[in-house]
Amino acid sequence: MKINLTQNKNLKLFKIIADAAEKNNQSVYIVGGYVRDLLMKRTASTDIDFVTEQSGIELAETVAKDIDPKLKVSVFKTYGTAMIKYKDLELEFVGARKESYTENSRKPEVEGGTLEDDQKRRDFTINAMAISLNKANFGELIDPFNGVEDLEKGILRTPLEPAQTYSDDPLRMMRAVRFASTLNFVIEEKSLNAIKQEAERIKIVSMERIMVEFNKIMMSEKPSVGLGLMEETGLLKLIIPELIELKGVEEVEGQTHKDNFYHTLEVVDNISENTNNLWLRWSALLHDVGKAPTKKFVEGTGWTFHGHEFLGSKMVKTLFHRLKQPLGSDMKYVQKMVKLSSRPIALITDDASDSALRRLLFDAGENLEDLFTLCKADITTKNSKKQDRFKKNFEYVAVKIKEVEEKDQVRNFQPPISGEEIMQMFNLKPGKEIGILKEKVKEAILEGEILNDKEEAEKFVIAEAAKLGLEVN
Repeated sequence: MKINLTQNKNLKLFKIIADAAEKNNQSVYIVGGYVRDLLMKRTASTDIDFVTEQSGIELAETVAKDIDPKLKVSVFKTYGTAMIKYKDLELEFVGARKESYTENSRKPEVEGGTLEDDQKRRDFTINAMAISLNKANFGELIDPFNGVEDLEKGILRTPLEPAQTYSDDPLRMMRAVRFASTLNFVIEEKSLNAIKQEAERIKIVSMERIMVEFNKIMMSEKPSVGLGLMEETGLLKLIIPELIELKGVEEVEGQTHKDNFYHTLEVVDNISENTNNLWLRWSALLHDVGKAPTKKFVEGTGWTFHGHEFLGSKMVKTLFHRLKQPLGSDMKYVQKMVKLSSRPIALITDDASDSALRRLLFDAGENLEDLFTLCKADITTKNSKKQDRFKKNFEYVAVKIKEVEEKDQVRNFQPPISGEEIMQMFNLKPGKEIGILKEKVKEAILEGEILNDKEEAEKFVIAEAAKLGLEVN
């Protein structure tokens, strides 16, 4: 099968590489994801991998000289690879190789090999296709494992025996789930069973590598596909057991609660329709994570999950630390979203006070819209009338909050009187009194006792300071 590259925007580059290979008496092929995406007519990847049956480093150096003598080549001698950054592309050159693995490592012993050897070591048939750039058969597709057929059928299959493929490099199990989720493919049954069998091997893979794949699953159009496969194969229990704890429905005295695991998957899918913010999607994933440890059956009331948002927000830090996720502003954002995830629901009443609305505005700050996106995604009832009612209620709260915000300017709250000004007013040095007075001003504004106004704040501070035995300077 011949691939027509004449309309390809990288044709000129491919011809330069073909000429360089011929000059060096080398073979050269495009391999991997670029070939797959080209055949699927997906947006062309900016990473292009090339394989030669000789030295990848030597070929890269020749190509770089032919493009521009000043072009830098990054060489990775240990792996026999070289990389060139050219325009918006990353071009990687590698010598074809055979691999053999030891039981406790996913780092293989490597030796030189043929193109066929190199294709055999690839993870899936759809990633094991190559396009020749050699003069004799330029554009010919080399597809020894029927990758084209699997592409057409939407199937993920390994070139060799699946259990061996996954045992050799267990990260391939996460990649299988990721491709199933991002490409909407089905993992072939034999392969799926092999993942279940080899799941424990994921423990030898670094958490950083696992999370690269996991976050790609989280960013897919419908993350529940990948998350569901991770649950089915046992991978999720090994990576985020806290989510598996949410599974199941208990019944006491005829009263049940919903299955919070499958509810969570629905919430993640719902939010993914409205945001590409990875950390907001994570907030949806973890919004109920505190429900398993707080679940309790109370006589006469039924099932309760008191404080699950507070506990869940604390669990976020433990989880992010273990999962090697960022521990700075991204983690704090997820903690905040989880902690506040039930707050807007409590305000869906006519008698919700301005004070409660001001406090939500103050606590959510610039993330208020994201919080509302999360709360709307949390509506998973299949009853369309209920769904409409909940959504209208949220719109009602949004209007009320807007009114309060315009009136009181509480979002991204900055106190109308600073600590320095309080010190000057009472001729004080830094101390606990300053903090006490600032907190009292904040509380008075949030409770609606005074306006968010400098003059009112000053009068209020003078009155409160007198109670502490302080007089104006």
